[in-house]
Amino acid sequence: MLTIQLHHLIFFAHHGVHEEEQLTANSFEVNLDVVYDEKKSKFNSIEDTIDYVALYAIVKKQMKIATPLMEKICKEIISKIKKQFPFVSEIEISIKKLNVPIENFHGSVGVNMKRKFD
Repeated sequence: MLTIQLHHLIFFAHHGVHEEEQLTANSFEVNLDVVYDEKKSKFNSIEDTIDYVALYAIVKKQMKIATPLMEKICKEIISKIKKQFPFVSEIEISIKKLNVPIENFHGSVGVNMKRKFD
């Protein structure tokens, strides 16, 4: 098995359930792991693997769409990756909101979603 990783991707986006979050936006960190069986790959060209540029494009496009819940963003990204790369066996994604609008709160909040495919 081989894992393609895109980690510490930072986006500025208008995600959130509160009106203030939707207006002012926030910084988000995305971490993505995409797993597939590489046994038949010769690794002579980009066609022999999953192009991380294509994965980044999927994440970037979805992060531009204002969405109330990070869970929905994760689900949409996973769905789009699986559609484009049907041979993928596992996808794990985490999204963290870096500047949480909670008084006296220091840290981040986030979600992690993992899907395994047969």
